[in-house]
Amino acid sequence: MSIYSRQHNIPNLSFDDTWAKIREIVEAFLYRKGVSKTQWQDLFFHVHNIACWTDHGGDDLRVRLQEELQKYVKRCEWNIRSSDEGRLLDAYITEWSNFFLVSTYLPMPFHSTETPNHQPGRPEHKTKSAVRTAMLKCWRDNIFVQREPAIRNAALNLVDSERKGDPIDGKLIVGVQESYVALFEEEDNPLETYECYFESSYIDQSASFYAQRASGVMDECGVQYYMQYAEEKLNDEKQRCQRYLHFQTVPKLMKRLVEVLVVRFQEQLYGEFRTLIAHNQLDKMKLLFRLMNQTDSGVPVLLHIIHDHIKSDGIKDMRESAATIVADAEKYVEKLLAMFERFTKVISEAFEDDPRFLTTRDKAFQEVVNDTSIFSLELVGNKGRGRGSIESRCPELLANFCDMMLRKGSTAKKYSDQIEDKLNAVLQVLKYVQNRDVFMRCHKYHLTRRLILENSADQEKEEWLVGRLRDCGMPADHITKLQKMLQDIELNKDMNSDFKANTGSNNNRTVSEAINFKVLNSGAWDRNAEEKGLVTLPREIEEIIPEVDTFYREKHSGRKLQWCPLLSHATIKFETVCGMYELDVTTFQMTVLFCWNDRPDDKISLASLKLATEIPEVELNKTILSLVAFPKSKNQVLLCDCESLNPKDFTESTIFWINTEFAIVKGGKPQARGRANLVGRLPLNVEQMNRKEHDEIIALRELRTQEAIVKIMKQRQNMSSAQLETELVEILKALFLPSKRLVKEQIEWLIDHNYIRRKSDQINVFEYIS
Repeated sequence: MSIYSRQHNIPNLSFDDTWAKIREIVEAFLYRKGVSKTQWQDLFFHVHNIACWTDHGGDDLRVRLQEELQKYVKRCEWNIRSSDEGRLLDAYITEWSNFFLVSTYLPMPFHSTETPNHQPGRPEHKTKSAVRTAMLKCWRDNIFVQREPAIRNAALNLVDSERKGDPIDGKLIVGVQESYVALFEEEDNPLETYECYFESSYIDQSASFYAQRASGVMDECGVQYYMQYAEEKLNDEKQRCQRYLHFQTVPKLMKRLVEVLVVRFQEQLYGEFRTLIAHNQLDKMKLLFRLMNQTDSGVPVLLHIIHDHIKSDGIKDMRESAATIVADAEKYVEKLLAMFERFTKVISEAFEDDPRFLTTRDKAFQEVVNDTSIFSLELVGNKGRGRGSIESRCPELLANFCDMMLRKGSTAKKYSDQIEDKLNAVLQVLKYVQNRDVFMRCHKYHLTRRLILENSADQEKEEWLVGRLRDCGMPADHITKLQKMLQDIELNKDMNSDFKANTGSNNNRTVSEAINFKVLNSGAWDRNAEEKGLVTLPREIEEIIPEVDTFYREKHSGRKLQWCPLLSHATIKFETVCGMYELDVTTFQMTVLFCWNDRPDDKISLASLKLATEIPEVELNKTILSLVAFPKSKNQVLLCDCESLNPKDFTESTIFWINTEFAIVKGGKPQARGRANLVGRLPLNVEQMNRKEHDEIIALRELRTQEAIVKIMKQRQNMSSAQLETELVEILKALFLPSKRLVKEQIEWLIDHNYIRRKSDQINVFEYIS
């Protein structure tokens, strides 16, 4: 700078003369008489000369400066003391603002008088200004310590006046807060004094102010008005604190005020919350949630209340519609989805999609979906195992709904995208189903029927659904079987045309042209070798089977075919006095009806039918019942001499004969021609399901449980009973939740078969036997 280029006679420098020049500039600066740029530069120059060219010049300068500062601070103190009683805070802030400005700039010229603490070779750190520290200490000792209580009270009175609606000068409160912090900025904890005196007093005063008023507002105006009052005051105080106080004070103040305005009235708020839920007042629920979300313990109680509401309301809704939804899978699914959307709307609008409430919704909805109080199925184990487990029919009804969407002729579906939306909705509900193995079994049964009867509306939709089930986490072995079933149908499309071309010159040409066969993977379709022996097929079918075998072996050597009558069906011509009809029938129905092929006018006993068809008695009775009492037909194909059309009342001497007056009736008039489907839909209600299917589900669950236990124990080697059960549930929950009884039985089975054993010294700890 130019001041350092001036020529001065440095060796003849006089401290007193130079100090006189310095003091003149310092006084002008302190008392705001105006300091020019040249004077300011000269101040740097004079201080530097004394510090460098006189002995102890820096120390002497600081002593003289301290004396001037003492005079200045006493002048400020006199101005504050001389102010009117009601103007104390104004006078203090006026003098403090000027002093703070002085303390910021005046130490700059005197920086050269301070001995640097910097050591060569070490990074330089910012050092505290001794001059500024001395200035702040001077103000603190002469003014702040004496006036602090009065200043604090005056500032708090201003805040109190503002709360009551009076206009105030907020800069005064800000100035007080800044003086508390700035005066102790050189301390290790510069906020300590501010926190102990001003902050604590501010928080206590705020809490006291609202503690005196909150109860009155609650009693006079009610809970709903009080919620608005509490939120409004909390917002006001937060903004006020942000305007006037240090930012670190805000969370402390809000915590205290929440205790005063919210926590004290939690019980009243909880009670009101239940009322708001019942009346679906989402805006007020949102307000109450915002209040409770600021407390430490309020939200868990709200979660418990909303969980109980969703569960009880959902079960109540399902119970009121039980008669309808149990008979109509579509209405059941629509009911569940409407319920889920209603609860989701509550969580979204009232709780802003808070993850805690979304989780609570999922848990409660899962309990509704898996509830067994309305309708349930019982999975019964083998003999000697006692009663089976009671489970929700939800997975079965979901599978029925999927079948309805994917089956031809369903009146419920409209367009492809609508079907996809409905199936996506099913998958959304399926996430909450615990026993998804039941869904997969029912779905596979329906898929088998659709594919075998060629009743699937859209092959692409079938493949799409299988893919979505895989994405939802369904077991890979189940998904692989479904994919293989769909692949089998695709591979069979060209096989029948090739077969008919190869057998065109044979004696069985008529039969070969009428037959369509499907070669299926026995593992994917769950077929067994004993199935063919269940029935004696008609001669026409028996004669064509060897030709199919020969044809297939020529194309695929090494593969063996097994005829599956239970997966077969036929369309037969049925002639009566009323006309000629086509009947879609199962293999068992066809076999029974073919007994009258050569003797249409005969009456045949049940014993003769049993001998002719070799169908097991239970299945034969069911088949005959479907022909003498088919629910969708006014006229029955067969007639009998048994008054009660109940399979239990059929005896070996019961006589059956063809109904020669059978006719298809439409519009109340018999038709001369037409087609009737007697295949029907096998009921999936567990009360009507085959005992074998029950046993298969139980056996599959036992096998999966055994596999999981062995897998866990092989990895862990040693594990307690409680740990084993926890990990077992985690592995199997995608399929089903194993009961404690099932886990215990399978552990005992594995112990008996030397897969695992109990530790000799700890009975509840198991060891893996390699």
